[in-house]
Amino acid sequence: MTDETQTSGATERDDDYPGFDYHTGPVTLRGSRVPGTTTDQRLLDSRGPTDWVHADPWRVMRIQSEFVEGFGALAELGPAVSVFGSARTKPGTPFYELATQVGRRLVEQGYAVITGGGPGAMEAANKGARDAGGASVGLGIELPFEQGLNEHVNLGVNFRYFFARKTMFVKYAQGFIVLPGGFGTLDELFEAVTLVQTQKVTSFPIVLMGTEYWGGLFDWLRGTVLEAGTVSPKDVDLLHLTDDVDEAVRLVTEADDDVAPKRPE
Repeated sequence: MTDETQTSGATERDDDYPGFDYHTGPVTLRGSRVPGTTTDQRLLDSRGPTDWVHADPWRVMRIQSEFVEGFGALAELGPAVSVFGSARTKPGTPFYELATQVGRRLVEQGYAVITGGGPGAMEAANKGARDAGGASVGLGIELPFEQGLNEHVNLGVNFRYFFARKTMFVKYAQGFIVLPGGFGTLDELFEAVTLVQTQKVTSFPIVLMGTEYWGGLFDWLRGTVLEAGTVSPKDVDLLHLTDDVDEAVRLVTEADDDVAPKRPE
């Protein structure tokens, strides 16, 4: 057996010969691990099975493409703030109006608004941003009950994978404003807090709006969690709580003083 056949993806193999190396990219296979067909053959033979599109190596390419698409779409966005909140927030309710005001006020301060692109509080924040003439970004996610991007998004990117989407929320934002929400909102909130706590991101303010809604969470953190010693006082202080839109926007923009845009003349 020649060196050429050992490195070119030959189908000949000897399961009892451990020295036979089959190279497929950076991966080396030996013995019974050596496939019966080459990568090119599987690509060009249209009669072959199609289950390869569901395999993990192919998923890696899909994941890579999501990052490439997201980076490409948002790279020139400029200063932005990610706004989170429940998809179940109904139009006409106080929280919907609050989210609309947040979106509008952020644009007035020179920031783009990034949401998950769905209905409810996300839609409201996008509406406020668009009505104010700013960039209204929606980062959608593939879900069984997917409703698509709301009509107020003027720059939308759809994702298959939560982790790729969540990277975009942090990478292209100068801070988070969190409105009342459920498990998805809590997931995004505590991931952001963890990134700040571990100094994976710096100068990243996190503001929760709705003292009545979030008050119990703060009581639990400052009581049960802090007393148990599982967090420090400075960890709890990473979170800010307010009902005032101007204060929420100020907390974000003041933390971004070094890079914050000037107010429109």
